[in-house]
Amino acid sequence: MTLTTNVATGAFDRGHLLIDGAWTPGEGESFTVLDKYRLEPVAEIAAATPAQVTAMVDAAHAAFRRGAPSAYERGAILQRASQLVSERRDGFVKTMQAEAGFTFADASGEVTRCVETLKLSGVEAQRLAGEVIPFEGAPNQDGRFAFTLRVPLGVVAAITPFNSPLNTVAHKIAPAFAAGNSVVLKPSSNTPLTACMLAEALVDAGMPAGFLSVLHGPGGIAARLLDDARLRFFAFTGSTEVGLGIQRQAGLRRTQMELGSIAFTILCDDADLDRALPKVVAAGYRKAGQVCTSIQMLLVSEAIFDAVKARLTPLVKALKFGDPADPETTVGPLISEKEAARVEAWIDEAVSRGAERLAGGARNGPVIPPTLLDRVDQSMRVGCAEIFGPVVCLLPFATLDEAIDRVNATPYGLATGIFTNRLADAFAAARRLEVGGVHVNETSSSRVDMMPYGGSKDSGFGREGPRYAIHEMTEERIVSISA
Repeated sequence: MTLTTNVATGAFDRGHLLIDGAWTPGEGESFTVLDKYRLEPVAEIAAATPAQVTAMVDAAHAAFRRGAPSAYERGAILQRASQLVSERRDGFVKTMQAEAGFTFADASGEVTRCVETLKLSGVEAQRLAGEVIPFEGAPNQDGRFAFTLRVPLGVVAAITPFNSPLNTVAHKIAPAFAAGNSVVLKPSSNTPLTACMLAEALVDAGMPAGFLSVLHGPGGIAARLLDDARLRFFAFTGSTEVGLGIQRQAGLRRTQMELGSIAFTILCDDADLDRALPKVVAAGYRKAGQVCTSIQMLLVSEAIFDAVKARLTPLVKALKFGDPADPETTVGPLISEKEAARVEAWIDEAVSRGAERLAGGARNGPVIPPTLLDRVDQSMRVGCAEIFGPVVCLLPFATLDEAIDRVNATPYGLATGIFTNRLADAFAAARRLEVGGVHVNETSSSRVDMMPYGGSKDSGFGREGPRYAIHEMTEERIVSISA
């Protein structure tokens, strides 16, 4: 039987918790999932109780002890899941439009990338290997042979955010299972239905009972996982503050932290603006700016600042915003009216202190019109803290050194884009920017799902990307044989 979703009512034909291969109703306090644009109920979900969380970990630990399917079969399961997600694209898109407030383009992009992430993870599962160690090259080791194995860690906890309710979930679950681990997933309470649909696809593809569990509830529910020593790895995407708390409690257990950011993109004086500006608009305002790598600060060479300002302003003003169900909408609602009110307050504060609003306007419930600001400084919250909304700030710079220093002055370091045709400048940026990724002639938001993705400093550590995540979720074991 298939776990079906009625987006109009948010109802599944069975419970929302996945425990030992079975969909089960939660027995804890219920919470409401809202349509993020209409602010109407989409689903009522009962949280997991402490006993149900324990049952999930029991099942995950027992499944790992029994042993994962072969590497070939793990790869085949992930490949089948990839195909199922592709076939169920319409359901995923409609669900994300409702519970995440995504536009059609943003929701469809999530599905396309998830299909690729599952596919890549399946390939990596089937070629996971260690290496031969040349013992005979060491003194007095004649006749010895040695090699390494990559072995799974055990039970992985995946704690995922609302702003990528499908592909980020896939980036946690799929590499973990590809490596032979079992997974307990805690998705955002803002967007739980998409995660349930992905879990359904994985179960339908042959995921063995116990290797994937899904729990819902407030943050305290996830904290219970940290108290259980059987959880061996924590994969978290979210705020730096929450990540710091998880890291402290994890102790010696391994983690992967994808945390906050203030993302910059640099336009040098030789930038090809015909190429750069459409990419800047897309990167600044997709998902209503609720992406860790969304352009918050656009650093522009003084030599082209006026031209960029004149050309970028009408591009931002032309973006349609509002109802994500309208196929022409580019910028939908924020995740909540509360977050929209916060972003509005930050914009108003900046304007009251001297910033110029080149594009934007009044908030309408959870919707913030795409906003472009000039004359921003670090005394304003939009200039020194992560906005996480559809706001881009223009900042002039005189030299590339000045621009690099401005990026490095923040406590964060996730990704930076730089547009230039000078190799010397590109290499200088690549070497000196204190970030996890530098993208030349692309924006800070550039990402290909096969690449290593992660940050430095307060943006976290560890890497997503199936090949790299699989290595983080395994450990190396040396095997030596003496003749």
